[in-house]
Amino acid sequence: MELSRSASPFETPIEYLKGVGPARAEVLKKELAIFTYADLLRHFPYKYIDRTRFYKVKDIHPEMPYVQVIVRLLRKEIIGEKRAKRLVVQAQDDTGQIELVWFQGVTWVEKSLRVGKAYIIFGKPGMFNGRPQMSHPEMEQYSPQAIKRQGNLTLQPAYNSTEKLKQFSLDSKGIQKLTTILIEEYARYLQENLPQYIINKYRLMDRREAYRQMHFPDDANKLNEAQHRLKFEELFFLQYKLLKNKLYRTQKFKGNIFDKVGHYFNGFYNDKLPFPLTNAQKRVLKEIRIDTQRGVQMNRLLQGDVGSGKTVVALMSILIAIDNGFQACMMAPTEILASQHYQTVKSLVGDDFVEVALLTGSTPKKQRKIIHERLLSGELKILIGTHALIEDAVQYKNLGFVVIDEQHRFGVEQRSKLWRKNVVPPHVLVMTATPIPRTLAMTMYGDLDVSVIDELPAGRKPIETVHFYESQRLRMFGMMREEIAKGRQIYVVYPLIKESEKLDLKNLEEGIETMRREFPLPKYQISIVHGKIPAAVKEEEMQRFINAQTQIMVATTVIEVGVNVPNASVMIIENAERFGLSQLHQLRGRVGRGAEQSYCILMSSNKLSNDGRIRLDTMVKTNNGFEISEIDLQLRGPGNIEGTQQSGVLDLKVANLATDQELLMQVRKCVEDIFEKDPQLTHPENQILHQASQSKNAGLSWDKIS
Repeated sequence: MELSRSASPFETPIEYLKGVGPARAEVLKKELAIFTYADLLRHFPYKYIDRTRFYKVKDIHPEMPYVQVIVRLLRKEIIGEKRAKRLVVQAQDDTGQIELVWFQGVTWVEKSLRVGKAYIIFGKPGMFNGRPQMSHPEMEQYSPQAIKRQGNLTLQPAYNSTEKLKQFSLDSKGIQKLTTILIEEYARYLQENLPQYIINKYRLMDRREAYRQMHFPDDANKLNEAQHRLKFEELFFLQYKLLKNKLYRTQKFKGNIFDKVGHYFNGFYNDKLPFPLTNAQKRVLKEIRIDTQRGVQMNRLLQGDVGSGKTVVALMSILIAIDNGFQACMMAPTEILASQHYQTVKSLVGDDFVEVALLTGSTPKKQRKIIHERLLSGELKILIGTHALIEDAVQYKNLGFVVIDEQHRFGVEQRSKLWRKNVVPPHVLVMTATPIPRTLAMTMYGDLDVSVIDELPAGRKPIETVHFYESQRLRMFGMMREEIAKGRQIYVVYPLIKESEKLDLKNLEEGIETMRREFPLPKYQISIVHGKIPAAVKEEEMQRFINAQTQIMVATTVIEVGVNVPNASVMIIENAERFGLSQLHQLRGRVGRGAEQSYCILMSSNKLSNDGRIRLDTMVKTNNGFEISEIDLQLRGPGNIEGTQQSGVLDLKVANLATDQELLMQVRKCVEDIFEKDPQLTHPENQILHQASQSKNAGLSWDKIS
């Protein structure tokens, strides 16, 4: 397909690339989501193989990843029939023999190979009947030119492929051929998308050269330079988009000014606050106070571990809004969590201080009608609930402050509906009890200001965490009896993983039987909570535990959020190796809420994977949620951290938030400096950024995030 020089080809459908066509295009789309030239260009190799070294047959062994050998073909034979057919070729060099085997494309391969000729073979070595073997090797007839070609290709790219693609001859080698055509034909159309002063300052490789070297590196140094350039570019446009949105919002959305602190805030602080605020809580309140006086809509993320006092900070911020004549609401993702916030707020403010209501899907119609009326009249000052808060029927007289808990559980459209509940958008405080690594916060929430409560309330003792193997179960029972004798309560949590629900339920049922045997009636009472029991029964069982009518709660992870029992001092997590670090940390946060020493016991099988061992060792070593989140990021990668997959901002092709933290900080500072000096991007040297943000053709990486 011929293009004019002014046009960019990178949005061209992939079927138009020489060597693709409709059938191959269809399988590229289905298997690798390659729809355009740009998608193929950004289908980077997942590794590179050194093709400069040649081995002898006697030196190769199965532990080697890939080897290259020059051999002469002795004989070839097709064995079996139809689907069981395979091609077996015997070959040798001057040190020994090797067997080459093909199970697919047998007839075509057999016809293309000539006995007696020398070949360069390349592939993963194995062993069969004590002799070296290689399955489906790459084959090229030996010649001085072929040797020169291999020598020139120092690092050979290896591309992800699938069995389906291989049926269309689109294995790694096939994809490499298409990429070669693409780069040879169209690399000249790649436009620079960063200002020259940035390229000079950070010593970045030319963009065209970077793409060329990423696919076909001259050497390891050139590959590193290319990776650095494309990582910088990818992170740059991600931060550019986030900070541009932040700047746009501050310019477009004016905010209500909370210029006074009055009766509600002072009355609560002086007469009702049950404990002194930590320095971290005071710092965050000051940050919110400054934000709400600027006349610009606040958008702030509040991070803090379970039990760090985020709800009190949110409530006191809400009281400032009420002092200034506004209403406030707090939205949580589940009824359990919304109810918990409601109970917490009610217990703090009492019945006659300020009117608070709870609105969820379960709220009766009659009660709902009263809430709607009192909200519209302005008598109802604080509304707490689930996504029921964003229904069209819910109208406020003057909504000025919005708190969103665990925001990653809500969609963008759901959140923005709350903004539209008032003429001037309300100030927004987003809370999360899931500690977010700094790099992830800068990408997921990079357009928000961030506050952190990194201090537990006074009088709280750090939770002691121990790891017991199955063989130490009697010791665990002993600790349980000791704590119950002191009047304390205990959680015992089992994993529940959807794929194997029957197996997990069996584990839970066996666990219940064991607990009943070890802690028999009438001396001990046990609550049982899991997803298979009716909601009313679940609620009743939870209440029994909350009211200290039972000493032990055997449960699945439904108690991860929504249960606050200061008297519970032990959290036992069965099969702890089956939980992620973030979930283990959340579960541990259910205890340690009173002044007494609390414990978390991690029970595991004797056999642990390396990652499983690291997770449990991390839990034993530290209670710091941010340290834990950084290790979780290293183990799982950003795409698997809760909430990031649906956020859509982490479709990174080259950069890795777990390993490129320093680069991300550098890039963020670079973008901040640009907007500080040239907010509207009117300077001539920054025009290229404006174009890259407007045009898909100008910046391939922009396609993925705009």
